[in-house]
Amino acid sequence: MDSRQRIKEEFTYYLSNIARSSRRTDKGFNLQPTAVQSFLAFLEVDRLFDYKPEIWKHIKSMYDITVPNEVENIADTLLNDEEFAKHDNDKNQRWRSGSIIHYVCFIKARSYFMNEITNVNTPYDDGKKDGLEEKEVIAKPSSSLQQIFYGAPGTGKSYEINDLTKAYSTIRTTFHPDSDYSTFVGAYKPTMEETPVYGVQGFEVAKEKRITYAFVKQAFLKAYLGAWQKYANGNETAEPQFLVIEEINRGNCAQIFGDLFQLLDRSDNGFSTYPIEADSDLQNEIKKAFAEGGEYAIENGLDVDDAVDGYTSNYGETLSDDIKNGRVLLLPNNLYIWATMNTSDQSLFPIDSAFKRRWDWRYVKIADAGKGWKIRCGNEYCDWWKFVEEINKRIAKETSSDDKKLGYFFCKPPKDSSEISEEKFVGKVLFYLWNDVFKDGDISLFKVSDEPEAEICFDAFYGSDNKVNIEAIRTFLVGIVGEENIKTNDDTFITVDENGNAIDYTKYSFDGKSRLSKKDLGYSIVMKYISEHSDKTFAELQSELAFDDTVDNKYRYKGVLARTEEITGSYTSCFGAEQTSSDGVKYKVLTWWNEYNIDFIIKFAKVQGWAVNTVTE
Repeated sequence: MDSRQRIKEEFTYYLSNIARSSRRTDKGFNLQPTAVQSFLAFLEVDRLFDYKPEIWKHIKSMYDITVPNEVENIADTLLNDEEFAKHDNDKNQRWRSGSIIHYVCFIKARSYFMNEITNVNTPYDDGKKDGLEEKEVIAKPSSSLQQIFYGAPGTGKSYEINDLTKAYSTIRTTFHPDSDYSTFVGAYKPTMEETPVYGVQGFEVAKEKRITYAFVKQAFLKAYLGAWQKYANGNETAEPQFLVIEEINRGNCAQIFGDLFQLLDRSDNGFSTYPIEADSDLQNEIKKAFAEGGEYAIENGLDVDDAVDGYTSNYGETLSDDIKNGRVLLLPNNLYIWATMNTSDQSLFPIDSAFKRRWDWRYVKIADAGKGWKIRCGNEYCDWWKFVEEINKRIAKETSSDDKKLGYFFCKPPKDSSEISEEKFVGKVLFYLWNDVFKDGDISLFKVSDEPEAEICFDAFYGSDNKVNIEAIRTFLVGIVGEENIKTNDDTFITVDENGNAIDYTKYSFDGKSRLSKKDLGYSIVMKYISEHSDKTFAELQSELAFDDTVDNKYRYKGVLARTEEITGSYTSCFGAEQTSSDGVKYKVLTWWNEYNIDFIIKFAKVQGWAVNTVTE
C-alpha cells in the first residue's frame, strides 16, 4: 500500500526531473528548485483548499489519493470553481492550480507505468526468478471507506459516484420508508422451486413447482461476501467492492442497519474495530457461501488474525475461522460503503449524530455541466443554466439555505435533444417550486396574469384543454431571467450527442472553402499557418499555436501541435497525419475542434488577417 511519504517523494522527483517549464533557463526547461518547492507547498491541503476548507475536510492529504479519475475530479471541481480561481489568481500566482495540474499529470503517468511483481501459482518462463510474474495492479480508491455525497437535488451525486466506481464491482440499493434490516441484509422468503412428484411405487413420475422457503441475500450481504472473497484472493492488493446506497435518508437508518451500525467504526487498517455476532440464519448462509463450491467460495484461505487488536473468539477459534464460518461479522478494508443524500429530503428520516460521525461527508455543489440545454417556450427558448442560476437566487432568499436549490440535472431533456419541453418544465420544475419551495411563502413570482385581481395559482400554467399555457410559461421565465434572455429559435438550434452533450452544427467558410465543420475549419487554419511558416522550428510553431486561458484544460488535449511519440491511447484519434518541422521533429496537428475551443483558433486566424465567416443557408 502506498504511503504518503513515498508518493510525495515520487512527485518531487517528477517535478524536479520530468515536468517542464514554458520558459528556458541556463539549465534547460526543468523547473527551478524554488518552483518545485512552491508546487509542493501549495499541494498541501491547508493551502490547496484554504479558500473553502469545510467542503474538503475529508481529504487529509493529496498524497493519499492515487487513482487518476479521483484526482481529475478534484482538479475539475477546483478549476471550475470561480471562488477558487479568484483566490488562486489573487497574489498567489496560480500556484494552487499549477500544483493540482502537475499532480494530475504525475498520477496518470504513474498509474500507466505502475506494475507490481507478485508471486503466482503457475510460473512461466519469462526470464525472471521462478514463481514470479508481472501483473497489473488494480488501484484502490483513496477516498473514504464510508462517505455520503450530499447536495441539492440534481447536482449529479449519483453520476459522480458512478464515475468513481465504474472500474470496480458495485452493488446498488435504494432506501425508502419501507426499507428494513431484512430488505438490506437478507431473510427467508417464499420462493418457487421445482420439486419431484412420486407415484405409488415410490418412483419420480413428474416435476411440479411448489412454494418453499429459502434465504434470499440482499445488497449488504452480497457486498459483504463479495468483498471477503476478493480480499482472500488479493489480501492487501484486493480489488475493492462497493456498496452504493441511494437516497440514504429516505429510509430509517437505525432500523435498516440494526446491529451492523457497530461495524461502521473502522480502525486505521480499514477493518471494523468491533466485530459482532451473526444470528444463526445469517451464520449458516455465510458459511455455506464461503465453503468450497459455494457462491462466494474462499479458495485461497483467509488470514486476518491481526486485523482486530486483542480479539478473543467465543468459539476457541481464530478470527479468520470465525469470519469464514459466519460466526462473526467484520467489514474488510476493501469494502466501500458510499451513499447519496438530497439535502431537500433531510427531514424525511433525520440521521442521528452517532450515525453521522461514522461517515465522511462530501458536498456536491451546484455547477454548470456545460450541456447546452434549453427550456423550450413555443418558438422561443431560455438557457437552462441561466434559469437555474437565477431561480436559485430566489430560492436562497426565500429559504435562507441551499437545501431546496436546483442542480443542473434536476430536469433533463430527452436523450436525442437538448430541449426541455414546456410540459416537462411545468410538470417537474414549476410543480416542485410551487409545492416544495414557495407555496407557503412569497408566491408573487408565479403571477402570470395581467389582471390585477387574478388569483395566483398553479392552474394558470394550464389552459382549459389541460394543455400547458405557453404564454404563462413565458411570463414566468421573463420574471426570473429577464426579457433579454428569452431568445428566438432558429434552424441552427443545438442538438445533443449520445451523452447528452450539446452539438453545434454551425458551418464556416475559410480560404476559398465553404461549409466547413469546426473540425475541418480548425485543421485548415493550422495547416495554412504551418505551410506559410515552413521555416520555423517545431518549438516555435508549438509556442505560437499554444492554447491560452480562454480554453478549458480538458479541451486542450495534447495541444494544437504535439510530437508524434506523445500521442498515445485515445489521443491518436484527435490528431491528423504526421508532419515534419524544419528542424526534423515529427509531429501531428489537432483535429478535435469543437464548440469549446474553436473560438481560439478563429481568433488566431483573424490576427493573421484571414477571414473566417459563418455560413448561413
